[in-house]
Amino acid sequence: MTKQSVMISDAKLGIGQLAISLELLAAAESCIEISSSSRRKLLKSETTEPGKIATWVASMRASSPTRVRPAASLFEAEQHNSWMVRHPSALGMFEQIASASKGKQVVMFLDYDGTLSPIVQDPDQAFMSDEMREAVKETARHFPTAIVSGRCRDKVYGFVRLGGLIYAGSHGMDIRGPSRSRKEQKGGKSVLFQPASEFLPMIDEVYKILLERTKSIPGAKVETNKFCLSVHFRCVDEKKWVDLAEQVRIVLKEYPKLKLTHGRKVLEIRPAIKWDKGKALEFLLNSLGYANSDDVLPVYIGDDRTDEDAFKDRGQGLGIVVSKVPKETRASYSLQEPSEVMDFLRRLVEWKRNSIRASI
Repeated sequence: MTKQSVMISDAKLGIGQLAISLELLAAAESCIEISSSSRRKLLKSETTEPGKIATWVASMRASSPTRVRPAASLFEAEQHNSWMVRHPSALGMFEQIASASKGKQVVMFLDYDGTLSPIVQDPDQAFMSDEMREAVKETARHFPTAIVSGRCRDKVYGFVRLGGLIYAGSHGMDIRGPSRSRKEQKGGKSVLFQPASEFLPMIDEVYKILLERTKSIPGAKVETNKFCLSVHFRCVDEKKWVDLAEQVRIVLKEYPKLKLTHGRKVLEIRPAIKWDKGKALEFLLNSLGYANSDDVLPVYIGDDRTDEDAFKDRGQGLGIVVSKVPKETRASYSLQEPSEVMDFLRRLVEWKRNSIRASI
């Protein structure tokens, strides 16, 4: 998996300058092939401030799969078919997944936006359907289930509105939910973990500054997610992306303890600590009593670049990426959209029910 974060580097670029990983421009969601010569040219362009902004905007385009594209060429069709061979449909391969789950405790980890709900223009309107809510509810009845999102934990809970789940907001930096450790009875004391608490005043300060600096850019929306910030540009005219990138850069150069990553039509600002969705997954497995266990199968379903941290190979478990287009991923399987995620969850519940009946 390519690097995804835009780090503030003091040593190499000077305080506050943005060292942007060019590997963000890999095929990703835009299916763009970047040649070696193009990468060298882009690398050279990063030595100037205009070059940094240009590279940043190119990365913003690469993370925007919903842009209108012409009909797929023969090459693109072949590329998609090749990608599907490497990341086959989790529905088409369900029997193999079920077979790998036999004798193991399945633990479900689910992203929210783009996974349980569709990606929408207004992030405040990203509601999940009643059918999806029921599918998640039934999943949680049969398997330990966690929602792991970049959103504020309270916002995610407000969308999902289900008890009995673990909610991990702010990319796993704000975790709360029931513990189901095998050493405890169901309903034991809850899990609560916030590794970035010391950054709250800084995040709040940057939020207020960004609100002021971006208010002149039509369509820009700054969202506070408690331990991280999201700068949405889904409704921003592409001609204004340079202006938006410049405003965010100006703010971040004063805060070297923060880093920036790219998501789907969003710039994510969070504390520069060694914590991500992958670390959150490990923490939750440990809290549930499954650390270094051979009889557990973690299943993580997500659609964004931040989910790649949870897809990393840990010697156990499987990742399922939600995407209609080929993208670089460490996930083993794929699903095209939230409706397929719902179908997968329903099949998983039915498989579990049948397994219980067969054992009686």
